Amino acid sequence: MKKYSNHLFLLAVTVAAGACSDSFLDIKPRGTDLEANYYQNQQEAFNGLVAIYDVVGWQSANYVSKLTFLMPASDDHYAGGGPGGTDQPQLQVVSDYTLTPDLGPQEELWRKGYSGIFRANILLQKLPDIPMDEGLKRRYTAEAKALRAYFYFDLVRFFKNIPLLTEPVPADQMYNVLQAPPEDVYARIEQDLTEAIPDLPPTIPVATEGGRLTQGAARALLGRVYLQLERFEPAAQQLAEVNGEPGGTSQYGYRLLDNFGDLFEVDNKFNSESIFEISHTNTSIGDWACIPCTEGNILNIMSGPRGYTPNPGAPDYVSGWGFFPLTTNLVDLMRDDPRYPHTVADMNSLLENGIIANYESGHMNTGYFIEKYAGREKDRWTGAGSPELNFPQNTYEIRLADTYLMEAEALVRGGGNITRAANLLNAVRDRVGLGPVAATMDNIKRERRIELVGEGQRWFDLIRWGDAPAALGWKGFVDGKHEILPIPLLELENTALEQSREWGGTK
Repeated sequence: MKKYSNHLFLLAVTVAAGACSDSFLDIKPRGTDLEANYYQNQQEAFNGLVAIYDVVGWQSANYVSKLTFLMPASDDHYAGGGPGGTDQPQLQVVSDYTLTPDLGPQEELWRKGYSGIFRANILLQKLPDIPMDEGLKRRYTAEAKALRAYFYFDLVRFFKNIPLLTEPVPADQMYNVLQAPPEDVYARIEQDLTEAIPDLPPTIPVATEGGRLTQGAARALLGRVYLQLERFEPAAQQLAEVNGEPGGTSQYGYRLLDNFGDLFEVDNKFNSESIFEISHTNTSIGDWACIPCTEGNILNIMSGPRGYTPNPGAPDYVSGWGFFPLTTNLVDLMRDDPRYPHTVADMNSLLENGIIANYESGHMNTGYFIEKYAGREKDRWTGAGSPELNFPQNTYEIRLADTYLMEAEALVRGGGNITRAANLLNAVRDRVGLGPVAATMDNIKRERRIELVGEGQRWFDLIRWGDAPAALGWKGFVDGKHEILPIPLLELENTALEQSREWGGTK
């Protein structure tokens, strides 16, 4: 807050599209305006809403994002990168749990969360006085509240002890902000989502509004919040509204794709399985002068194998930077699963069979990379800007197989309808040609791990289940400490914030 907040209080948001540029957010940058003179009409209200969504897909100059933290923090990936283990140290220290309050991804994750919250608070403060269509005003209010809840949910899970701000903070007061009890943060998240749901549209035209929140997305997020809080009955209720009949089409139009691999086809955006999707584009002209300015997906170049040298007929991977190699534990678990070829880019097999000439062994190399995000030559941008920064693949924040498995978990853990839990679990398995299994937590845990590799759920799952010490101890995870990140050191300087006890503080 100390480093990044002043301009958020004194200036209106920059309304360049960032997170969802292949959708309704694909508007031209309009610069900045004094906040006091802005939000005078419906268009400026819309621009302010765009600016909140913009934060959802932020990527930093040091390549920290929600996913680039969550992958190496899990037992499915290493940090990887260039040889020697010095490539992007803020990610390396996550992979082996040597992070400290002054080194790690926490500063960027804190900045992202509070930037989104500050923008949402400004718009929510201004909306009541803006002369505009009242129906649109209710929708914008609902979207701003749901997005604020989304940012707070990430922050409270990452840091636990965080400030709870529901209105803009005057510049002369921001250094006096105190942290709130986590239960107060969760109460506000629940309130924002429950207030937002009635005024969000059940469905949207994806050609013009893809990426905007719907009732289904807000319910799915609320169900995830309840599951985190172990409130299993309301979690199952919210998720059932999203899921409908297992294997069918829900009231919101959600349906599992027939082919698992189609989920990660670059052109298959906002498909029937997508509930909340982060959009990227190859037309933002992003270049090395401003990495955060790009709206392309940096995961695609980061995830590709280094020094990739294909023979004729080999997969058209782009030679990338070798980050996020898969652990052999995950690969061994997945070896005979039908999702393997759509999840694992297997350099070992390609090299052994002469399909590729070579690839470079980077840090923590296993020879296995994340197929879901490995950049492809067919998607390489050839226009203005740097091709490495302009890959157009979207990523899923929430998709239907995830909500099926969350509801199954809530039902099993809460003593609910086990027949429905089994139907949900087995619909995910049936999609890839696997036979039914019993609705047990062991089976649900296994299915979530295999289905959602690289999609940012594994670390949260392990923490929620209490399995992190056993699953991550070999990486350096310390029980009672690494369930949260430290409050960034910079945020503690000359502020009223306190470091969490888990990290040697008093909070």
